[in-house]
Amino acid sequence: MTSTLRFRLTAWHLGLSAVLLVLFCAFCYQLLARSLAARIDGRLTSEANTAASLFADEIHESNGDVLASATEVVTEMRLEGSAVAVLRDGRVIAGTVLPNSRTVRREIAGGLTIVSTAPVESLDASLRTLRDVMAISLPLFLLLAGVGGYWLTRRNLAPLEAMAGQARRIGDANLDARLATGDAADELATLAASFNELLGRLDQSFDGMRRFVADASHELRTPLAVIRGEADVALSRDRSAAEYREALAVIQDESRRLSRLVDDLLNLARADGGRVKLQVREFYFDELLGDCCRSAQRLAEGRGVAIECRVDAGVPFHGDEELLRRLLMNLLDNAVRYTPAGGHVTASVERRGDGVQVRIADTGIGISAEAAPHVFERFFRADKARSRAEGGFGLGLSIVKWIAESHRGAVEVESRPNAGSAFTVTLPQ
Repeated sequence: MTSTLRFRLTAWHLGLSAVLLVLFCAFCYQLLARSLAARIDGRLTSEANTAASLFADEIHESNGDVLASATEVVTEMRLEGSAVAVLRDGRVIAGTVLPNSRTVRREIAGGLTIVSTAPVESLDASLRTLRDVMAISLPLFLLLAGVGGYWLTRRNLAPLEAMAGQARRIGDANLDARLATGDAADELATLAASFNELLGRLDQSFDGMRRFVADASHELRTPLAVIRGEADVALSRDRSAAEYREALAVIQDESRRLSRLVDDLLNLARADGGRVKLQVREFYFDELLGDCCRSAQRLAEGRGVAIECRVDAGVPFHGDEELLRRLLMNLLDNAVRYTPAGGHVTASVERRGDGVQVRIADTGIGISAEAAPHVFERFFRADKARSRAEGGFGLGLSIVKWIAESHRGAVEVESRPNAGSAFTVTLPQ
């Protein structure tokens, strides 16, 4: 109970109200005490001044008789609630100085002093009444503040509790649901909007995962079906050694295809989980591109495609050489596979500021404007039948994009149908 936000907000509200009320009461008490004291002092000062004027007149009329004049002044200045006395050299010669009282003195000639005094009982009684009122009203005010704070807290947190209830009902089966803000305050509406944006991203992520699993299952199903079919045919009856070798060759090819697919999936899963650590070192990018072009030359010659490699001499780079080799081989493999016989592929690398820019262009079948934005998505194929016949899985360009981004770079594509494609990879140093 004490750990709930409602309780803590109410406690903070009550504590702050208590501090403010106590400070306010103390201020009012001090202000009233000073006001009453100033009023009494003002009255005593006025009485002392009046007594001094009367004493001067009496001295003149009595031809300097101090004692008679003082007695006359005290007699005339008898007022309820105060007293006047005349002192000479600190001794009372007429009147009375009240004990435990407020005092105002007025010095006159001849060592004489007029003293006006008033008891403090009336001041103490007024302050005592105020203290009694505060002692009763302060707890009452705090009780009302606590009840009001609890009510306000509950009312303002009601939309948050409603949103929490809605959030508890959202699962993987209804990630398209969103929190309703209703009449929530701006802060809670902002929180709900942020949560709805999070749900949207999660929905997209789950949808992507479902598509990924479905596509991966589809890709795995074909080679597995071929392997099983070949095995079933080979085992259905006794066959010659040549027939068994032929069946095993098919199974071997499909197994290699499966192995490549599993490796690609594993690498992408590690990349998504952030578990791939780059093995960074210094190397020359021009030499790396030259090696990759020579490796792709065999595939290109078998398809009647020419590869031209254009490099600046001595292009040093600091990165993961093996991953970048795979990036280049994937781009070269795609370019060769989708370029008809008689076409050519051009690969180049040049310095760009502190980094490098790699461009691999072909004169192949190209990519439509509708398909171009999706070529880096996993399992995407612009021409599904042709891609599957060529042995591709639709993961090569996804891996290219991941490797480029892991080096803080980017990859772009420019293409037109039947006019070829050009992939540009920019890598900062």
